[in-house]
Amino acid sequence: MVKKTDSATPQHTPFMAQYLKLKAENADKLLFFRMGDFYELFYDDAVKASKLLDITLTTRGQSAGQPIRMAGIPYHACEVYLAKLVKLGESVAIAEQVGDVATSKGPVERKVVKIVTPGTLTDAALLDDKQENRLLALVPFKGRLGMAWLSLASGDFALMDTEIEKLGSELERLRPAEVLVADDADLALLNNLTIPVRKLAPWQFDAETAERNLSRHFGTHDLAGFGVTEPVLAVGGAGALLEYVRTTQGGALPALAGLRVEHATQYIELDAATRRNLELTETIRGEPSPTLFSLLDNCATGMGSRLLRHWLHHPLRNHARILERQQAIGALVETGAYADLHAVLDQVADVERIAGRIALQSARPRDLSSLRDSLAQLPSLIAALPDAPFFGGLAQALAPDVAIHALLAAAILPEPSVLLREGGVIADGYSPELDELRGIQNDCGAYLAQMEARERERTGIATLRVEYNRVAGFFIEITNSYLDQVPPDYRRRQTMKNAERYITPELKAFEDKALSAQDRALALEKQLFEAVLAQLQTHLAALRLAAQALATVDVLAGFAAHAVSRGYIAPEFVDEMRIDIDAGRHPVVEAQIDDFIPNGVQFSLTRKLLLITGPNMGGKSTYMRQVALIVLLAHVGSFVPATRAVIGKVDRIFTRIGASDDLAGGRSTFMVEMTETANILNNASEHSLVLMDEVGRGTSTFDGLALAWSIAKQLIEKNRAYTLFATHYFELTRLAQDYPVVANVHLDAVEHKDRIVFLHAVQEGPASQSYGIAVAQLAGVPRDAIRLAKKKLLELEQTSISTNGQPDLFAPTAFETDEPESHPALEALLALDPDSMTPREALDTLYAIRGLVL
Repeated sequence: MVKKTDSATPQHTPFMAQYLKLKAENADKLLFFRMGDFYELFYDDAVKASKLLDITLTTRGQSAGQPIRMAGIPYHACEVYLAKLVKLGESVAIAEQVGDVATSKGPVERKVVKIVTPGTLTDAALLDDKQENRLLALVPFKGRLGMAWLSLASGDFALMDTEIEKLGSELERLRPAEVLVADDADLALLNNLTIPVRKLAPWQFDAETAERNLSRHFGTHDLAGFGVTEPVLAVGGAGALLEYVRTTQGGALPALAGLRVEHATQYIELDAATRRNLELTETIRGEPSPTLFSLLDNCATGMGSRLLRHWLHHPLRNHARILERQQAIGALVETGAYADLHAVLDQVADVERIAGRIALQSARPRDLSSLRDSLAQLPSLIAALPDAPFFGGLAQALAPDVAIHALLAAAILPEPSVLLREGGVIADGYSPELDELRGIQNDCGAYLAQMEARERERTGIATLRVEYNRVAGFFIEITNSYLDQVPPDYRRRQTMKNAERYITPELKAFEDKALSAQDRALALEKQLFEAVLAQLQTHLAALRLAAQALATVDVLAGFAAHAVSRGYIAPEFVDEMRIDIDAGRHPVVEAQIDDFIPNGVQFSLTRKLLLITGPNMGGKSTYMRQVALIVLLAHVGSFVPATRAVIGKVDRIFTRIGASDDLAGGRSTFMVEMTETANILNNASEHSLVLMDEVGRGTSTFDGLALAWSIAKQLIEKNRAYTLFATHYFELTRLAQDYPVVANVHLDAVEHKDRIVFLHAVQEGPASQSYGIAVAQLAGVPRDAIRLAKKKLLELEQTSISTNGQPDLFAPTAFETDEPESHPALEALLALDPDSMTPREALDTLYAIRGLVL
């Protein structure tokens, strides 16, 4: 550890005093301290970085009596190391040399010009091109939660107020890279997050200050024009985001696209468990595939992939907007235009993120050349769009001001250098001054030859030479035999053994130009490039609209391609209480196997809960998930894997599937199951789709069966949701006799010798058996264990008191009457007087009662 020493005291060298001052201002970040061609880290930062980055840790002298631990990275490889640190959740402050080396006394002045944090990344090398990188601010207050999120890479800036218990669901939906919260906020869920959480001073979340700053930034009187018409908690979070960005970007603020307000009623609600269980964008194990996103993502651009991810997590409730997308896909399918569009989009760069870097003045030369080449593709893209109403608005957005392309075509070389500092960025003919400087660099030899010819003619000295070397610079060399012919405007520069070297005012002027031409050209290119970026600022709104349109066309073209190649159909939406799907398929599973067996589902006002029985491995979970995914895809606007789909109003999708624990949160598997079940029972409505898989299996048989029975009754009587209820508790099938809205269905299987064959077809009625032992045998359970299990099962079936092989726990006597059911054995037992019986009489009576039972 470094001693806490005042950096201004003479105990430290001036150089280390400068470092320690900047480090004190960025104590919670790694400090990259620029020294020549390296970024150096010192003391504790060096030790930490050497472990995280696997770089060499050394010692460089002493300061204030302590050895200076040091580690460094080449500045040109900075992005590689930054990417690794950011993935580990670290933040990095970058200190550059800002002073003039020639005029500085002591260490060159340095200052932190940028802070790189996980949520404020914009460099293409540090970002996943298929996923949005969001910075999220949270403001909890009295059971409510204000949320504001910002993507610097795209300029998307949004806010929303919600209930605090929905925080987990919102974190799963937004997947932020970094979270900001006041240091006095009490949000226990954040303690278990793997993403970085930055705690800021509470005053940074003040709503009144935030509204003033936001209005000033957007140049508006207030925020009403963005839909913020009443006080909302999230405004304080939006203000904190703005200030955090200002700090990390060295005082610069991007020209954000605007501020939008989201409302929960815009989208079908999906809680965190549902998003995980349906494996929308990652598998339950956290892997990127196979998922619904990985299946559907054939987008040609990163913009399209990110929009597809957003749509999958935000299925729409508004049927009119859904139908617009659906009709656009229909037009693409009918005309076959999706293939042509995809071919053009293949030539388009990530315009959205390039616009974001332009807004931050951090765009690189290749960004602008890629933008120019992408804009050149837009006329071809517009020409390939079908003649459909939805594409009319997109075509307008895809036709930005031609001045943007004209500027980039004139200013940027066809293949510019990767880095501005290398030169070779600005096109020839854009700047006469730059052309002259380049001409000096490129045509120096020609100029010297021309001057030599002119001077020979002027002086009559046939051996006169005009040359250059690194020691003497530019010079005119004349042998001693011609010294009497030297013109009076020649000035002696160097005496040689057999000759004299001279300089003229013209040659001196050329020398000054030539020797400084490269530095001047680089400086001028930087100035011209920054001027181009400044001009593009006025076109950012048009570029962002074009980027959104490009992404939309990309996603719709992908949907159309899937509809054709996989046989998807357009679903129909109705206002009645109904979900009717014929020959539905699970989109992801269907793509993984051959001969997928399709199954339908029918829900209506008189058929709201399906009790699904059948063997493990029989396909119950696949069947339930496919129904949910078809409903979700329909509300995204996509065609769906079925032969027919009619869908009524749906407000939420809930799932209780699988077994998982939350050890970090102190919750067992069964506790997680009951927590998710409680969420469903407390929030599901008659328009919700509920998937319940094997609820109650995490406890004892009687406890689990009782819970499953009560949960099913609650869903039937109170929630009245569309419910798929898979269970191995055969007793629950009696509910169909008591409730007309309940129907039994099953997935069947057949046994042949020692093998089991799953039919995967959904049929009406309850299953005849569970086939549990057969599935265990299929899984590889040893034969001895299987043999014992079969023997024990036979014993249990022979001694069972139920006609169907299990105790009838839901007979009316068990739950609905106060008196026990009458039975001869029970009546005989109650009539006994044990105190008056002899041992012989007691034994005879016991045998008699046993006979009544058997």
